[in-house]
Amino acid sequence: MTENRLSQETSPYLLQHADNPVHWRPWGTDALAEARASGKPILLSIGYAACHWCHVMAHESFEDPETARWMNDLFVNIKVDREERPDIDQLYMAALHQLGEHGGWPLTMFLTPDGDPFWGGTYFPKTARYGRPGFVDVLKHIAGIFRDDPGKIEQNRAAITARLAPAATDPGQLSPNIVPAIAGRLLEIFDPVNGGLNGAPKFPQAPIHDLVWRAGLMTGETRFFESVEHTLSRIARGGIYDHLGGGFARYAVDERWLVPHFEKMLYDNAQLIDLLTTAWIRTGNPLFRSRIEETVDWLTREMIAEGTAFAASLDADSEGEEGRFYVWDKAEIDGLLGDNGALFAKAYDVTEAGNFEGRNILNRLDDPFPLSETDESRLAEARAILFHARDPRVHPGRDDKVLADWNGMMIAALAYAGRTFGRPAWIALAETAYRFVTDSMIRDGRIAHAYRAGKMTWPGFSTDYAAMTSAALALADATGNRPYLDDAISLADLLETWHVGEDGSYRLAASDANDVTIRMRSGVDEATANPNGVAATVLARLYHLTGEDRFLARADRLLAAFASDAAQNPVGHASLLSALAVRTTGLQVVLIGKPDDDLKGFLSIVNRVPDPNRSLIVLRPGEELPSCHPAHGKVQVDGHVTAYVCRGDTCSLPVTDPNGLKDALDPT
Repeated sequence: MTENRLSQETSPYLLQHADNPVHWRPWGTDALAEARASGKPILLSIGYAACHWCHVMAHESFEDPETARWMNDLFVNIKVDREERPDIDQLYMAALHQLGEHGGWPLTMFLTPDGDPFWGGTYFPKTARYGRPGFVDVLKHIAGIFRDDPGKIEQNRAAITARLAPAATDPGQLSPNIVPAIAGRLLEIFDPVNGGLNGAPKFPQAPIHDLVWRAGLMTGETRFFESVEHTLSRIARGGIYDHLGGGFARYAVDERWLVPHFEKMLYDNAQLIDLLTTAWIRTGNPLFRSRIEETVDWLTREMIAEGTAFAASLDADSEGEEGRFYVWDKAEIDGLLGDNGALFAKAYDVTEAGNFEGRNILNRLDDPFPLSETDESRLAEARAILFHARDPRVHPGRDDKVLADWNGMMIAALAYAGRTFGRPAWIALAETAYRFVTDSMIRDGRIAHAYRAGKMTWPGFSTDYAAMTSAALALADATGNRPYLDDAISLADLLETWHVGEDGSYRLAASDANDVTIRMRSGVDEATANPNGVAATVLARLYHLTGEDRFLARADRLLAAFASDAAQNPVGHASLLSALAVRTTGLQVVLIGKPDDDLKGFLSIVNRVPDPNRSLIVLRPGEELPSCHPAHGKVQVDGHVTAYVCRGDTCSLPVTDPNGLKDALDPT
């Protein structure tokens, strides 16, 4: 076999490995054909650019000539960026789970020359330690079994692939009452002090918190809202948040949200902007507003990629050390802040001993927010000084590829926040990113998943279509421009054309994908909501907005396809249960009136509803509602602005008074 072939790739993660002595191949039909021709097993390594332990394994093993020699002699070596090829990652991560192993990255899998998995793990040290075998020992052992005991390899392969094949399930039906029931159970295992689920590490887990919030909208019980708000407050004050530059890290390794895994992912920040916006609408908490504004500033300053869309992530490491860019010594801070140093140290938990390996992660977990106006002004001045002092440090690396699904999530969040806070610049930022995806990431009428340096990973995945449909709906809501709704319809139809499976659920990979051995079926959320959950929500909303029965039929089909799975694992299917609530009890508002100040006043009231998935139709007098809409046939206009508030299939009497509209919209 010949040289490393990653130098022509565009993924920053793959390019990080282009100079390895390992003869890496990118995933694809050529690499699989080479494996079949050679008869060698495949060593598949999956990671991503911001992954700390991926870097560790690369430095220890993939950059080591002796380790590379064993890899090249014994295997066809394939490297995959999980963000660029989530379908490959989904398949082989599921295979690892079938082996009884916990998932994680780097993912290290061993495959037959046909691409079928037979064994694997995650990080392997170069030499044996901490109870983990050394990587070269693993390579020799696996290659020996493959050569000398093909029967064992076949037994493993057959067992794993049989369990990975999409299993047919009978359609079922879930009661919407499952939503508050599961949310109530979740509150019992939430951390009453720190928020989030008990224990460590702590992830934001936006789909779970969205489900709990949805239970509050369904029942009016404030305990659901308050639980989410408490978690958001702890996250917003914790070390997981970058108090100088804005933006949230991926997760906290401790139970207090203090010590982050320092990488910043676009999707986490999109989901947290969305949740914080909803929570601000209900509470008016200035902490939530500040974090949204600061995070959008970070996004604008550091995450604009090629073509005005958004980059994927910032690395956890700089100068070979995780978090080095973000942490401080007290002496540094005192020297920079002078008289403000003592106030800042008290507010941000800065001590001589430090709170993280002898240094300080800035946080306000033990400090009330806000302090007096004078003190907050002094702290703002101090943060600005430290931010500029930090800037000359070596910055963490940026993965600047554009991912359609993650961009869709951020576009939707920015449109929602921009509409809520009256920030047209945020909406414009969302629109420019949207136009890049829909104009520049298209081939043969279909969206690509990833774009960098003029090259695309195509075709896109169900995640891309679901997220971009959601983005189009959010922009339609924020701008009132009908073309965005038309786009949402087209995107939903493309999702149906290319991704629907035999049971009516959506597969991650397209039906014409030619390098995926198994198109996985899953409704389980990961760090982001599952595309089937997102799709069910947007399809229900498209039905509310257009009255087209095909969207309702698809939403119902999706919910039925995963009913049995969601009943057995409701927390893992949180986004599908949230979609069930939108389908059965979702808020729909119809406003009828001339475009004047009175109508604007009613719109302002509707936009203060803490429900990101509410549907709004604005009609002029004489315009007709879709025939399927629950308010169809009831519309009466007597010259005043008139509102109808519908939940599920039930509508209010006509409302012509702003206070009456507030009462009708109040979920509590």
